[in-house]
Amino acid sequence: VKSVFLSVLLSVSTQVVMNRWRQSVVEIQSRKREVNECEQAQAALSKVTACFQQMATSLGTNADGSCLREELEETRTLAHRICTGLHRRLLALLIELEQGQEDKEQVERLWVNFLSSLEHFQQDLRKVRILREFFPLTQRKDRQALVNTGFAGGTSEVAARAAMVQTPWLSAEETLCPVLKSHVEEIDVLLEEMLQRVNVPLWSVEPTQEAWVEGCSNQDDDDESLEETMEVEVVSQKNTSGCCHHQNCKVGCLLCLLS
Repeated sequence: VKSVFLSVLLSVSTQVVMNRWRQSVVEIQSRKREVNECEQAQAALSKVTACFQQMATSLGTNADGSCLREELEETRTLAHRICTGLHRRLLALLIELEQGQEDKEQVERLWVNFLSSLEHFQQDLRKVRILREFFPLTQRKDRQALVNTGFAGGTSEVAARAAMVQTPWLSAEETLCPVLKSHVEEIDVLLEEMLQRVNVPLWSVEPTQEAWVEGCSNQDDDDESLEETMEVEVVSQKNTSGCCHHQNCKVGCLLCLLS
């Protein structure tokens, strides 16, 4: 009876351990999938806000019009949806992750990048709001106040690139985008909430690559090319001086001295 009891107890303990192991593996896989989705969403947000910034530079110019205003609203709505979903997921991940877990540093870097993207996007929203007030375009005569910059074409291609950007969970989330003024204020609240609810010191997050790597490499290449150019010039000057500098060429040395 004792041996049977021990065998049953051992089998139950093994089953419990295996269940916990399977649960931990599922949790790790699920968390990695969420982190990858957040990375894709951050990349999508960078593309959409860059398109929004590029279109915002055409406000008040001869390329401005009702079509541009509609494209800006559509791009702003798309950026708002990405920001809402990314904020909620990153916040849940940072609250769930404990110190020392391998994904924590990666999520913290995403958090810092998201903060920076929100701040730049808010600046562009404020600029768009001011330019829309200066150039309302509510009547046909308002187009006379537009600045003729000589810009040819439109911003439809930029708007199309923004519309093609997708995130893993965008289709399942349809959030109502606020008006422009409320959108600027909403980002203020969002930034304050992000800094208060999660303790992630910005100076403690380390980058994944060195700063100005491309600039330094290009500068080294330029220096090498400059040195090679100088060497080529010196050699060419020596070759065109009329002297071969051969050690056994006595006639050549006499000619060089006479010249």
